[in-house]
Amino acid sequence: MTYALYGAPVSLYTGKARAYLRRQGIDFVERSPGCDRYLNEIVPQIGRWIIPVLETPDGEIIQDGADIIDHFEKGPGQNLKAFDSYPHDATLRAIAHVFEMFGGEGLLRPAMHYRWNFDDQNLDYLNAEFSLLVPPGSHDEEGFLHNSARMRRAAVGFGVVPNAFELIEAGFEEFLGLFSLHLAEHPYLLGGYPTIGDFGLIAALWAHLYRDPAPAMLIKQRAPRVGRWVERMTTTESYLHEFPDHDGSLVDTETLPATLLDLMRYVSVEYLPELIAHVEVANEHLAANPQIKAGTNGLERPGDRGLTGGRGLEGRGTATFEWRGIELTTAVMPYRFWLMQKLHDDLAGANPNAKAHTRNVFRSCGLEKWLDLRTTRRVERVNNLEVWGPEET
Repeated sequence: MTYALYGAPVSLYTGKARAYLRRQGIDFVERSPGCDRYLNEIVPQIGRWIIPVLETPDGEIIQDGADIIDHFEKGPGQNLKAFDSYPHDATLRAIAHVFEMFGGEGLLRPAMHYRWNFDDQNLDYLNAEFSLLVPPGSHDEEGFLHNSARMRRAAVGFGVVPNAFELIEAGFEEFLGLFSLHLAEHPYLLGGYPTIGDFGLIAALWAHLYRDPAPAMLIKQRAPRVGRWVERMTTTESYLHEFPDHDGSLVDTETLPATLLDLMRYVSVEYLPELIAHVEVANEHLAANPQIKAGTNGLERPGDRGLTGGRGLEGRGTATFEWRGIELTTAVMPYRFWLMQKLHDDLAGANPNAKAHTRNVFRSCGLEKWLDLRTTRRVERVNNLEVWGPEET
């Protein structure tokens, strides 16, 4: 059974899906989104040009890395996976959800900064890489410069603005230091094998931050253990030279490593204020627009990902919040609330003791608010689009 993954090496979100398929030993072939089948048959089915997309052997189309993972973890592909990427322990699963979201969304600022603000190191490389996204023979430098200008505008929507550059770099180097200390004792985020937390982190850390020349040099010079983890996450081999005696188990939920707790505290500073602000703005938007029908996102172009439409900071719903001593304004995207709900839904099914233990751990790391954040209407994914659910009664 061979699956087709439509994506590209340069794509952040493809990195999450690709790493999962490789580590689980699932037979797949990666195809360019510039190929005829993707452009003429896949795009009309999903309603927008977006990657990654997985096509199953029986023709089912699955868009989004989290949905691709869940096809094998919870859906019809369960018998093909080699291990459970969702920890069975409720607290470890909640922590994994945090890093799944942080990796794909919270690391966007350094990912976009190090990609688009270091032209001397990166531009020729990116020109070549982006040629893999289009039909053969159609790539030209003028087209690449047009697309790169669009991506630079998108970066502003993630808070990549000049007065934040130094703070972004300092924050990312802090993360590399903390993750390096953790990886000195543990092969993966939660111990002996990768979980959804690792697959979230690999998104930004592979496509942008380890492959693009400028940040790749930073990681190799400052955080070689992180580089080893990236390589471990992107191969089918065990790649555990420095952990010959590890028993392959996850960490003990009752005695969580101090290095893991420090990483959680980092997330509470780096990303939680943004998430809180986004939920507040989304709830204001929903209160002001009660006419939005359930099963729709209320947008003129349903394929747009922002709260109020638009493809850059302009025209989107935005949230302003304090981050590392400055104010940032970033675009609000309902997809993040859908990811956040996955943690809430899983924890809701845990027993009272596990819920209490999880809350105590999150409280100790400054992340307790994450457990209580809710939009007044749930975000659902219908026909590969983020839409609003019915109003709560």
